[in-house]
Amino acid sequence: MSAAITEDQFKLLLEKLDSIKLELLRLRAALLPEEELSEEEKKELEEARKEIAEGSFFRLEDLEEMDE
Repeated sequence: MSAAITEDQFKLLLEKLDSIKLELLRLRAALLPEEELSEEEKKELEEARKEIAEGSFFRLEDLEEMDE
């Protein structure tokens, strides 16, 4: 079974996932204040913020190819 979504819907989904990831990192930092983010986590967070600001996205076709 496959579901078809438009490119705009897919972009919106990716934006939502990125914002959820950022929120989870913020919550983690709030709940575990004694634990600092690792350098790798800081780098990933900064990269995610840049991607969101740039409007980066993946083409649905690229993801479908990865699933094969």
